[in-house]
Amino acid sequence: MAEDFAVATPPRLAVKPIDTQSSFRTQAYQALKQAITAVNVYAHPNEIRLDERQLSQDLGVSRTPIREAMTLLEQEGFVRTLPRRGVFVVRKTMKEMLEIIHVWAALESMAARLITLNASDAEIATLRKLFEEFHGERPDGGHMDEYSDANLTFHQAIIRLSKSKLIADMTENLLIHVRAIRQVTIRQSDRAARSIVDHMKIIEALERRDTELAERLDRQHTLDLAAFVEKHCDFLN
Repeated sequence: MAEDFAVATPPRLAVKPIDTQSSFRTQAYQALKQAITAVNVYAHPNEIRLDERQLSQDLGVSRTPIREAMTLLEQEGFVRTLPRRGVFVVRKTMKEMLEIIHVWAALESMAARLITLNASDAEIATLRKLFEEFHGERPDGGHMDEYSDANLTFHQAIIRLSKSKLIADMTENLLIHVRAIRQVTIRQSDRAARSIVDHMKIIEALERRDTELAERLDRQHTLDLAAFVEKHCDFLN
């Protein structure tokens, strides 16, 4: 079911002035990508348009490095140019989002498997600490942002603790899209409470170094997200 949107106007990207001592194009690219990562593109019905003039002012550079950065971001699939309309942050279709989530499920579950083989007990223990403040209670509206952050950190940690550079590289850009859809779905149908249960089961399997179970639980956790998105997220056009 689609959410009711209270805000009709999409937000501006929160960018900061860049360091003029390094490549303007590189810095503009990094600043824009970070801003795109932070914004919730599915929290409102309108697409986010990138205004070259405004970005030039916000970043403190000319429009040339902005255009060059946008070209790189378009090649990576984060923005798209529409003739006579401008450049917009990409909103994935249902089919595209499901494909991304399925690929993420395969890669992160392999990362979980590798954790049981490569990570130390102390490293695995850090995962449990992420959810200590939510233990025994359901995240409410006042703590949902904190839980959403902890949820993202958990999935990033699974990738990092696998100690596979290739998996880390392959998931870097996928995470931006998975994070965006998780931000929306985590607030729906008690998914936050169920997510905590899933995470703790995964952590317990990792602590026991039960390789097959950790891999299976992690994969199913993400596939459940895909099933929820397909059933409820009809705002993906």
